Order: sequence, then structure tokens, then C-alpha cells
Amino acid sequence: MTEATETAPETEPTPIETARASLLDAALIHVTFDGWSPAAWKAAVAESGVDPSLAAEACPRGALDLAVAFHKAGDARMVAAMGDADLEAMRYSERVAFGVRARLEAATRDREAVRRGATLFSLPHMAPEGSRLIWGTADAIWTTLGDTSNDLNWYTKRAILSGVYSSTLLFWLGDDTDGFQATWAFLDRRIDDVMRIEKVKGQIRKNPIGRAMMDLQDRAFSFVKAPGTGPRTDLPGYSGQP
Repeated sequence: MTEATETAPETEPTPIETARASLLDAALIHVTFDGWSPAAWKAAVAESGVDPSLAAEACPRGALDLAVAFHKAGDARMVAAMGDADLEAMRYSERVAFGVRARLEAATRDREAVRRGATLFSLPHMAPEGSRLIWGTADAIWTTLGDTSNDLNWYTKRAILSGVYSSTLLFWLGDDTDGFQATWAFLDRRIDDVMRIEKVKGQIRKNPIGRAMMDLQDRAFSFVKAPGTGPRTDLPGYSGQP
């Protein structure tokens, strides 16, 4: 494990976290049939053994908060898989692809719940929540890979990878090939596209005029993002996500 992929020591889950995990475990079988719905939430509370008042505290928005918790649990399993992998033995593009693949493999057992989540977060009023979750997945991949960019690249890397992950996820949901081989081939093509974009950006930076334009963009974004700290949180209207 490299220094970039080391994680902090695990801490004991709080009662709220334990309750949320129990509710999620109880909900998954019902989500398969009812989606992330009030019916699935009601069944989860009834079958989990979690006190209703604690359940309401753990998930104030009911099934929506369970859907969010389900996505974040998948992100955590992805980060763990990346931490266990020998990333140093891979080419850079392979590391990125491994992260996306690890994220999908973390959800293979509950693919129908993922499908139901994709349906939920495609609704217009739920789209901002879904976008934040996908951004969080992309950010977790880059952070685990040790990304240290502190300029416009911080945003573009995550925005591009969010698109790669989203398109690969949709392909995966419809893939019935053995071992999802068609999905992994699709993912490789998308990663190749990203690498070509990075190559073009590198060529632009070699040109004095192009380098000056990109440096100007970086300086503009330095107002939004303090170097080495992730996105700035002291700006008016900051909502926790770029």
C-alpha cells in the first residue's frame, strides 16, 4: 500500500451510524421490489429493530437518506479495494479504470438497488443529490490515487471522471455479458478518451500562447480553490460541493 492510499485508523461507529447501517440492511430486499420508497422505509424500520425515533434521527428524509447511505457505503468499499490493490504496478490510466471498476464491483450483489437508485436520482428534483453523490465517487477515486492538483485540474479531473463513471454505470446496468466483460471494455474506451484529452492539454501547455491561456484559467480558479486544500468553503453560497 502506498502512502497515498493509506487510511486513518478505523473508529467505532456511532449509534446513529449503527442504526443507519441496520436500516439499510433491512431495506435492501424491499428496495428490489418497491424502490427507495416510503414502503421500503416503513418495512426497514419495522424489521431492523431500530427504535422509530432513532430511525428518524438517523435518516430524517427516510428512504432518500438510505439511498444516499447505500451509495456512500459502495464508495467506502471501493476505497478499501483500491487500498488493498498494488496500484504502483499499474499504469496511470489503469489505476483510474481500476477505481471505477472497483466501485461497480462493490455494488454487484445489489445491482437492482443501484438501478432503483439511478431511477430515483434521475428525477428532476433529485438530480442535484445524485450529482453530488457521483462527484463524491469521482473525488474519492482521485483522492485515493493521491491527486495533489490545486488548480483548474482539481475540478476538471473530477468532472470528467464523473462523466466516465455515470456512463459506465448506465452501461453496466444493462450488461448481461459474462463477468461484465462488455462493461470493462466500454470503461477502457472511456478512459482512453480521457487520456487523449490529457495529451491534448499537455500539447497546449507546450505552446506559449496556450500555456498563458491555461495559466490564466488556473489563476481564476485559485480564487475558488485554495491551493492544496480542496475547494474553498469560505465563499458565499457554498453548499458543500463544487
